[in-house]
Amino acid sequence: MHDIVTITVNYKMKDDIDRMLQSLKEDIKDTQLKVLSVIVDNDSQDGIKLMLQEKHPHVEFVGSPQNVGFGKANNVALRRYPACYYFIVNPDVEFPEQQKTLEAMHKFMEEHPRVGMVGPKLLNSDGTLQYSCYRFPEFLTQPLSRLAFDQKWVAARKRAARLHMKDFDHASTRPVDWVMGSAMFVRGSVLAEVGHFDDRYFMYFEDCDWCRRFWQHGWPVYYLHHIELRHAHHRYSAHVDGRPVGFWAIFSNKLTRIHIKSWLQYFWKWRRDPLRHY
Repeated sequence: MHDIVTITVNYKMKDDIDRMLQSLKEDIKDTQLKVLSVIVDNDSQDGIKLMLQEKHPHVEFVGSPQNVGFGKANNVALRRYPACYYFIVNPDVEFPEQQKTLEAMHKFMEEHPRVGMVGPKLLNSDGTLQYSCYRFPEFLTQPLSRLAFDQKWVAARKRAARLHMKDFDHASTRPVDWVMGSAMFVRGSVLAEVGHFDDRYFMYFEDCDWCRRFWQHGWPVYYLHHIELRHAHHRYSAHVDGRPVGFWAIFSNKLTRIHIKSWLQYFWKWRRDPLRHY
């Protein structure tokens, strides 16, 4: 069994994955941990399999005959490759030099055996803080932000700030409701109890849902301030041709509609469960 299996889902992000894997290779160089990297390809047809064979032959490739979405693709690898820990990591993440990210997260989990999942601090490409840990959402917060009311109304802005934990000192490690699915370090032994991603979500909110189930089963989720990764975070669901378009993205951007569908699925699923913040 591997100590850590890293899992990355690809959909037409071959070049990002190449950069991510190069930085990951440096991160685990000289480590004593047994690490396996897995790429699950959602029928990208972007030549990633050949690229991996030529530049990253140590990486496992799993191909899907169609785009099955984020959670379902991750679940394929979670079920196929036994591991003590899993690191769900996006293609547009880069590991900094000298940090030994995987070793540091592994060490934290070994020292805190009752913690189920951790998420590192994420930074934007320019080095500024990216809000990547959250409180569980309330029903109106997402649509108000999607319609840009948080830029116009003080009440909506306060709701969005609370969701993104802007009142919390991100220079401290602490339990949080949930962490962004771009970087989730998960204890493998608890998955038999908690389960995998709910693959009824095609994309979006599956990370929030998963963390909520970790808490529900008594496995805390932590934000680690001392471990930093760069994350481009393109936010394609809020853009059309690279432009934020607010309400009109509902009509012009397929990913925006997927985001809204997942939001509705999430609140319908948890409608009878009292909302608690941890």
